[in-house]
Amino acid sequence: MFFKNKEEDINIKSAFLHLASDALLSLGLVVGGIVIHYTKLYWIDPILSLVVCVVIIVSTWQFLKNSLRLSLNGVPQNVDIEKIKSTALKLNGIIEIHHIHVWAISTTQNALTAHIIVNEKITMPQIQEIKEALKHQLLHQNIHHITLETETKNGCCDKVDC
Repeated sequence: MFFKNKEEDINIKSAFLHLASDALLSLGLVVGGIVIHYTKLYWIDPILSLVVCVVIIVSTWQFLKNSLRLSLNGVPQNVDIEKIKSTALKLNGIIEIHHIHVWAISTTQNALTAHIIVNEKITMPQIQEIKEALKHQLLHQNIHHITLETETKNGCCDKVDC
């Protein structure tokens, strides 16, 4: 159950690593206890304790960084802003993209808001087609929820009174 989605969801990955590290540490402590019993090398016990501490610190540090990035609405690690820009500019009709904001809305889904500048002569139905095409392209870049505001070079936006 934990192997299936451990790379996609931070919660499942955390539970998987917790259980796996518990199992490995328990095995190590049992083996250490057996070694101490037969060799009388008691210094092995504090060494094993230090190893347990290091394992806990190293594993929790990465989760702390990921959790902070998620809770502070940082750009997810699996999203490349420059690739988003180049994808948008490849679409026919988009002149520029700016004011890009990307954040994780969960451990498996990301959101984006951006402004796109289109040619002044493009009609509203064409703008809608461009937006849908861009949304489809960005879905392949792990962006699931997208809000786009359109503008023209003269500063007009997608409101009716422009």
